[in-house]
Amino acid sequence: MDDMTGSSPEKQSNQSAPSRSSANAGGDHRCVTILGSTGSVGTSTIDLIQREPNRFSVQALTANRNVELLAEQAKALNAQFAVVADPDKYNELKASLSGSSIEVAAGADAVCEAADRQSDFVMAGIVGIAGLKPTLTAIQRGATVGFANKECMVSAGDVMLSEIKKSGATLLPVDSEHNAIFQVFDFDKIDQIERIILTASGGPFRELKQEEMSQVTPAQAVAHPNWDMGAKISVDSATMMNKGLELIEAYHLFGLPEEKIDILVHPQSVIHSMVAYIDGSVLAQLGTPDMRTPIAYTLAWPERMASPSPKLALEDIATLTFEPPDPERFPALRLAREALKIGGSAPPYLNAANEIAVQYFLQEKIGFLDIARIVEETVAKAPAGYLSTLEEVYDADQTSRAIAEDLINNGLARR
Repeated sequence: MDDMTGSSPEKQSNQSAPSRSSANAGGDHRCVTILGSTGSVGTSTIDLIQREPNRFSVQALTANRNVELLAEQAKALNAQFAVVADPDKYNELKASLSGSSIEVAAGADAVCEAADRQSDFVMAGIVGIAGLKPTLTAIQRGATVGFANKECMVSAGDVMLSEIKKSGATLLPVDSEHNAIFQVFDFDKIDQIERIILTASGGPFRELKQEEMSQVTPAQAVAHPNWDMGAKISVDSATMMNKGLELIEAYHLFGLPEEKIDILVHPQSVIHSMVAYIDGSVLAQLGTPDMRTPIAYTLAWPERMASPSPKLALEDIATLTFEPPDPERFPALRLAREALKIGGSAPPYLNAANEIAVQYFLQEKIGFLDIARIVEETVAKAPAGYLSTLEEVYDADQTSRAIAEDLINNGLARR
């Protein structure tokens, strides 16, 4: 969103309407960079690009470690630049692309170089705090960025929005909930918006009792009932931390105070989110649960493009249901609201502790219910103070990770 202004617990600012004049917006051809091309968002983006090869070309692709798929994608899309974040994978990538004209590099700096190379659109699909610096690099050069990394906005929302204001970059939310809100949110009349409603599927354990949730396995947690997502995001959906992070992201993106952001469980995942206006109107964006729909919206913005997503047939679904989230079984929602109210280091502490806890859960070293316990104990140790630089955000992130790991290693888990 052009000229998007930041917000903090101490200062709440309105945002201007997104401009329709970003680089090559609506043009016949768009050059694209994909950060995290081998992940779920990246592969869905590539699926769409390959369906309209005359409309898109690819400047750069990056991946963490999956060299085989990265090389395959780079050759199929005739990318100019391919980067693997793991430096130990450089020789493997170079060998895989030998004989091609594709430039190869490795390491964190090279990922940022990919983000900095000239392209009309950057899909920021790297999961977790690892995506922060390259996403900021794309923002700082004034790119149009499809933003699929909520953890970055949670940890460094004020820093990111400050950089967007300086550079004139355009930020287009890719998360289905924020993309839905973006489509029906009147940025020129924010004062006439009563609230926004983020919908949640409730995850795979919506109806489990507390004692049953304590026995949940990683395999069960990653089996999302509606969406095809990566392991970390699927676990976040199961704990509903995903929705807590989205609440903080929405706070920064749309300039509304925390009390005007509601969460509603909607198991069918048909209504992706809603905006309620003061006259009683509630505008919703509907669709089937397929990430290619919001990705297509950002790829073609401000126009639209065809997507292979299954078409919505309400007559087949017949019934849409809604219920409030259970704060006792899903404490992550409370923790996210508390972190947002505290501000400063609390949101990056929340995000980093959650990343560590989910990592240990996926390794079967802690239990499912331990995730929220570790996050709560870690956030309780967050120091007060406003974070205004990227270095301060990274310091908070690293400190939180160390605290969370110490709590795990000293037996907080499985109490």
